Amino acid sequence: MSSADASPGGSAADVLVRLQDWYASNCDGDWEHSAGVRIESLDNPGWTVRLDIVGTPVEGLTWERVIVDDSEENWLHHWADGASIRAAGGPHRLKDALEAVLDRLGDRTTADGRSEE
Repeated sequence: MSSADASPGGSAADVLVRLQDWYASNCDGDWEHSAGVRIESLDNPGWTVRLDIVGTPVEGLTWERVIVDDSEENWLHHWADGASIRAAGGPHRLKDALEAVLDRLGDRTTADGRSEE
């Protein structure tokens, strides 16, 4: 299955395929030695996701923090600061956190949305 088969809002497996595809597309022999993807648990409880974008075609991509607070345990925040794309969410929002960052990337190949030639 490729990311073309994995639509936004799909299964958890679809989201993982999209993440794998994004990661693999940025591995160039150098980038993966100092950058990558991090998924960690939080103690409040919840999850944090970080995609390093320095050295990728979308380096420089930014957006203000988006906050979805449905409840104390059902929350999600995501943002980009030009060097990384981040998301954090409650204990049952890991899939949503991954979708949030991947959906913002969409088919974007550069930070300003242009395709590289």
